[in-house]
Amino acid sequence: MEVVKRYVLLDQKGARLDAPSFDTVTPYIDWREEPAWRRVVVVQKTIVPEDYRKWEILNNLEVVIPVTFHVRGAVYLETATFVPEETTEEVRFHVKVVGNFWRIVSPVIPPHVGLKRMVSFAREAEVHEQDETQRIVLAVLVDSLRKVE
Repeated sequence: MEVVKRYVLLDQKGARLDAPSFDTVTPYIDWREEPAWRRVVVVQKTIVPEDYRKWEILNNLEVVIPVTFHVRGAVYLETATFVPEETTEEVRFHVKVVGNFWRIVSPVIPPHVGLKRMVSFAREAEVHEQDETQRIVLAVLVDSLRKVE
């Protein structure tokens, strides 16, 4: 299911980390705004099954596609800290036809961003940060992310 593949790929590239890039995922989803996420899930690898037999077909206009995320941990945005936690997470994306187009209708999950992209996002934030204390916090975040690379 291309809709899920594209959404997951854009998410891994950080499309949901800021408002302007969120527009790139809107063609694939059936919600208009993101909640204010407090954490970002850092992923190494994502598997979207090609084989429709692994999907749950509800009817000809509705399907549930299980996506497997190989998680490395999470970044907590308020404190800019990375908590490593190696795990595998399965998210069952409910996809259905909405106004002639396939759209993901649920669940709305926190951003699942690739490790390399999260490192560059944190480094970018560090470079643009004016507050010295916050810049140090971001430098520590970058270092802790690099340790799992």
